[in-house]
Amino acid sequence: MKRTDIYAILRPLGIPLMGEGAMMLLCIIPSLHFHDGTTAQMLCCGLFTLCIGLLMLLSIAKQTERVDRRVPYIIVALIWVVLSTFGTLPFLATGALHSFSDALFESMSGFTSTGATIFADIEHLPPSVLLWRSMSQWIGGFGIILLILAIVPSLGINKYSLYTAEASGAESVDKTSSSVSTTIRRTLVIYIALTLVFVVLLRLTGMHVWDAVNLVFTNISSGGFSIYNDSLSAITIQQQYILALAMFFSGINFMLLFYLATFRYRRIRHKLDQFSFYLGIAVLAIAVVALALHYKMDWSWSDSLRCSTVQTISVLTTTGSLVADTSTWWTPILFFYVMLSLCGGMAGSTSGGLKIMRVLILFRNTRNILRNRLHPYAINPVRLNGMPVTHPIINNVMVIFFVYLFTIIAGVLLLMLSGVNATESFGACIACITGYGPGLGATGGFGSYAGFTVVAKYIASLLMLMGRLECLTVIILFLPRFWHR
Repeated sequence: MKRTDIYAILRPLGIPLMGEGAMMLLCIIPSLHFHDGTTAQMLCCGLFTLCIGLLMLLSIAKQTERVDRRVPYIIVALIWVVLSTFGTLPFLATGALHSFSDALFESMSGFTSTGATIFADIEHLPPSVLLWRSMSQWIGGFGIILLILAIVPSLGINKYSLYTAEASGAESVDKTSSSVSTTIRRTLVIYIALTLVFVVLLRLTGMHVWDAVNLVFTNISSGGFSIYNDSLSAITIQQQYILALAMFFSGINFMLLFYLATFRYRRIRHKLDQFSFYLGIAVLAIAVVALALHYKMDWSWSDSLRCSTVQTISVLTTTGSLVADTSTWWTPILFFYVMLSLCGGMAGSTSGGLKIMRVLILFRNTRNILRNRLHPYAINPVRLNGMPVTHPIINNVMVIFFVYLFTIIAGVLLLMLSGVNATESFGACIACITGYGPGLGATGGFGSYAGFTVVAKYIASLLMLMGRLECLTVIILFLPRFWHR
């Protein structure tokens, strides 16, 4: 790799670090308002991160030469790792956490909008730390690279390469820089608009603005961090339904929402199959869980429907917010939720998982294979929105599906070898790679990952990163051929 490639990798790190430093400085506001005693610490963390980012940006010249095709993958992975590493500073400096492994786990969980947490007692954290956790999920939910591309005119790197390296399941766009920029900015507008709308809705129910901002930040981003130990069970029923609606919208393709908002209905038909499948799965899953809660756990119909609606949407969109202590629920429901979290929301949303579009293609491809067994000479192409899906796309979906399975198997095995029991290893691996957060056993319900060994926390942090970048961007860095000239 040439020196210009190294410069091309290091320079883009300065911009997100400056943004992260600015985020830390914003956390001074609740610190001063609530007098939590962490103002000096947050000020030092913010200024230090800001200065490091500024030095990197100013000391390395912008590259005009054509860079190696491997550079975008390295940049994307490195930015997520570096920002998560610097994101440990507020936790360590304020004394909220005392070990680097715990702080890295919490920071990685925030930026990847996973929602898995080390903290068992959230309500006693300083308000500055609570806002830091919420903001990290709001930024990570949209995508760090996408946010940079939306704000910064040029990085000296092909925008399409960076876009696809971070968001391989996102909106399909032309390879031109203008198309990528337009798509990203439109999704950012929708993201900010949804955030403001749901903050206002929660305020209208009487919720304090501090609570409303934090909860919307973490739920619209499909993150799931809370400012309460009991997550969403600590708020009113009306507020629970509002946040469930926020989670549901976070799982919809943002360009579909943009077309709806701008009355471009002709463009919507290209995404109707995805949306119909997403809505159908949500309705069916809510009905199944409501029946199980009513007949197997003797809950009233009103509680069954409410908890099923909020919790199922949280699982499907891989948000991870909890309306009740799910660890006490009927075991088949928990297993059903684990499988549901693998689906995720629509492509081009903040949700994790495989994405509804890929699951739909897998189902239709399987159906066609079975049909061809009966009618070997029939031509049955896989169709999406009435159009045939090309074989390269089907092959790509199959590859990502098997990579997900392989990563889950390897992750479960590594967690078991690090001292975690089989049930918790399986639950934690699925929860981290899909971005759902709560696992099984001690990590499920209102539990935490504090009981994990140091090695297990590092493994779980890596699984969060792989899940957020959809595995391939991280795995490709470990291939020997990738580093060959």
